[in-house]
Amino acid sequence: MKFTRMQLEALKELANIGSAHAATSLSQIIGSSVNMTVPDVSLLDISDLGTVMGDEVATMVVFELQGDLPHGGFLLLHFSRESASKMAAVMCGVSSCDSPMSELMKSALVEAGNIMVSSFLNASSELLGIMMLPSPPYLVTDILHATVQSLVVGMGVDLDDILVFRIQLTSPEYRIEGNIVILIEESTLQKVAEILESMVGNP
Repeated sequence: MKFTRMQLEALKELANIGSAHAATSLSQIIGSSVNMTVPDVSLLDISDLGTVMGDEVATMVVFELQGDLPHGGFLLLHFSRESASKMAAVMCGVSSCDSPMSELMKSALVEAGNIMVSSFLNASSELLGIMMLPSPPYLVTDILHATVQSLVVGMGVDLDDILVFRIQLTSPEYRIEGNIVILIEESTLQKVAEILESMVGNP
């Protein structure tokens, strides 16, 4: 399926509202000002994921999605290993992170992901009218498209398209970039498209 440019712009605006909530929650935890924005949103054919996102091994915080999703779904908070280390260091209040990450650093990264994604989904669910509840998260280190393929097989549905939100977290001390990757089946994506069309048509 395809989203129009206006639908993607509307989705980006919604995502930025969700991101503002996420940044507020994260700021309260770490005691420092954080800004989180979504500069770009795209709907990608799953077969193009490796080409667009690359084949580098990455660090991902994975959530199973429940709620108003007939076949469930997944959300992946995707970071390069460098950005993941920065995020863990910020959560632990240190200037740098051990490589490979210690168990403490891994737990800190998962907790950061949980805070960000819970706030992001709460705001997005309210605005879209589609309840999306995250499961307890877990950490994966692998190539993104390999992880996505494995999750799609587990969903047991045909899934051709995925939503990718590029995110940026900035503060006076650092800049961290990553992606939020959402896997939901076709009928739910179509429902999202219809909601966005209504929003675009009725500002």
